[in-house]
Amino acid sequence: MFDILVVEDDKNTRKLLTAVISGDGYNVSEAKNGEEALEMLEHNHVDLMVLDVMMPKMDGFTLTETLRESGSQLPILILSAKQNVGDIKRGFLVGIDDYLTKPFDFDVLLLRIKALLRRSKIVTENKLTVGNVTLDYNSYTVKTPEWEEQLPQKEFLLLFKLLSYPNVVFTRLQLMDEIWGMDAESDEHTVNVHINRLRTRFADTPDFEIVTIRGLGYKAVRHDE
Repeated sequence: MFDILVVEDDKNTRKLLTAVISGDGYNVSEAKNGEEALEMLEHNHVDLMVLDVMMPKMDGFTLTETLRESGSQLPILILSAKQNVGDIKRGFLVGIDDYLTKPFDFDVLLLRIKALLRRSKIVTENKLTVGNVTLDYNSYTVKTPEWEEQLPQKEFLLLFKLLSYPNVVFTRLQLMDEIWGMDAESDEHTVNVHINRLRTRFADTPDFEIVTIRGLGYKAVRHDE
């Protein structure tokens, strides 16, 4: 079970956030401002922080900057009534991972939290689990309860990228740039070939599928959630 810290100076909002997040199965602790949050982080394990911007003593941006300067990679989701581009840019520049403007839908908040925790786990462990399928980035292997196989490097990187961002559409050019590099002699047809190989290899896997988005590219759809 994941531990989440809610940092919000308004008592009613803080209690509501705690109720919503804990209702989705997370352990939730609370802090009233940035200084109190720092104190709690020194003595407690936290997997993700949900953070308001406007707070007394230390605002959300300053708290984020302080954590990043100390080397912390804690996933941070900012909640703010500020919707202008300048504030959003500032948030990402100081090191936040996501930005949600008020008012927001609580289902969207929970989905953002889930996505950030999934990506954080991927980065920390270099592993990605989709249903009964586990991808190990260190060895380029794919494991299920029935079999284990090391994939060719490009096939593995392509599958790992798509499954790390389920339902996100990547163009062929984006995939070429990231996996083969802009200087590669291969063309976009290479992506198609590798996608077809992956589809053949995992045709009997019920936990995910790779979908073609006509005229755009590809996305992975997970069936384990």
